Amino acid sequence: MINQKIPQKELKYYKLMDDLKEKILSGEIHAGDKLPSENELSVQYQVSRQTVRKALSILENAGYIYAEHGRGTFCSELVHHTRNSKNIAVITTYLSDYIFPRVIGGIDSVLTREGYSIILKNTRNSRSQEARCLEELLSKDIDGIIVEPSKSQIYCKHMNLYQKLEEYQIPYVFIQGCFAQMDDKPHVLMDDCKGGYMITRYLLDTGHKNIVGVFKSDDIQGQNRHKGYAMALQEAGMLYDPDRIIWFYTEDRTVHPYEAVKRMAEQGKPLDAVVCYNDQIAVKVIQALTNAGLRVPEDVSVTGYDNSYMANNDGFKLTTIVHPQEKLGEMAAELLLDLILNGEETQKEKNILIEPEIIIGNSCMDRL
Repeated sequence: MINQKIPQKELKYYKLMDDLKEKILSGEIHAGDKLPSENELSVQYQVSRQTVRKALSILENAGYIYAEHGRGTFCSELVHHTRNSKNIAVITTYLSDYIFPRVIGGIDSVLTREGYSIILKNTRNSRSQEARCLEELLSKDIDGIIVEPSKSQIYCKHMNLYQKLEEYQIPYVFIQGCFAQMDDKPHVLMDDCKGGYMITRYLLDTGHKNIVGVFKSDDIQGQNRHKGYAMALQEAGMLYDPDRIIWFYTEDRTVHPYEAVKRMAEQGKPLDAVVCYNDQIAVKVIQALTNAGLRVPEDVSVTGYDNSYMANNDGFKLTTIVHPQEKLGEMAAELLLDLILNGEETQKEKNILIEPEIIIGNSCMDRL
């Protein structure tokens, strides 16, 4: 790929545009406020008036500002939120055929029944894309949002956009995860700590002593499943060994777990079970063990999480934790509708933890 140098002039108008947009979204510039004149912005940002005009033109086309002849340029009311549009936005990290279509199906079944339509957004687990989605939705007339946060373990830098939702009285509900600084906001989550504990406890109770854990580091689900794993080891009096933990990021999920487990197996490290972040990772781990010359479950037991379609294949059934995908979607939609109708006075529980359930397959072998 050829790296093209962006002209300095172009960088200047983008910088000006982004700076003004950030001030509008953060509330530093309010609806109805008059912006500095072209001359004032030109002096303040040390750019030409042509550069100022280009930045302002983009903001005007996007609906952030408006010009009145002879009076100047003003900050727009981003949108008139009627709270009766019958539109609900759903922001997910992925739209793959793993678990998300069934979660969305659960959301849709409730919203359609109540006469609502869905605006669907996909972030690909990118925080910057999540911010862009929220910015766009702030300019639309919507009644509420269901959000699966991107990289929920990492500090959220676009809190101002969620604060804007609250300012506009647009309720939102988190699913699957929740940013640490927003854990008091309405959410519907799996009890992932308990799920990680249950699956590890099962392996310990069936005689496994060298249990490797493979966990995702940039979302809260991975952190909590790891916490449950560590709790089960501690309760059983087993030594927690950080060298038996494989952490991976969203971007390296297709490669790193496979390579790390294969390397462990080929090096002959003690290994009789692997607790995996989810069923997708369990499939990769089984491939790695097989390619390293080990058999599942005869040599190594493997567990998953989510009870996805991947958990069953030609007579092979993964030991895993149930993820009630449709139910989670339904519960989130019902909670959001209650918030729309009743606001903070709702009697419904706003912080919902779904109890995990283990499914025993044939991917594990008793070591007692």
